[in-house]
Amino acid sequence: MNFLKTLWPTPFKIQEKNLVSLLIQLIIFLVICAVVGWLIGILSKVAIIGVVFILIGSLMELYSIVGIVLCILKFLGAIS
Repeated sequence: MNFLKTLWPTPFKIQEKNLVSLLIQLIIFLVICAVVGWLIGILSKVAIIGVVFILIGSLMELYSIVGIVLCILKFLGAIS
């Protein structure tokens, strides 16, 4: 569990059954991922380094999906 807390520290700030803290963390994940995804989308059009940015974008999507799942699990009390 400590490994998860070091990679995704924000989902563990959510209080159980507190909808406001869940919504704040979800908005943070969505806004940051949208902005960075938009920048990666622009940079991926560059011919030579586009492949690297496509890989970075895929990893960021995976990070955000796991973060959102951890937020929901923490809200429901499935993880501590």
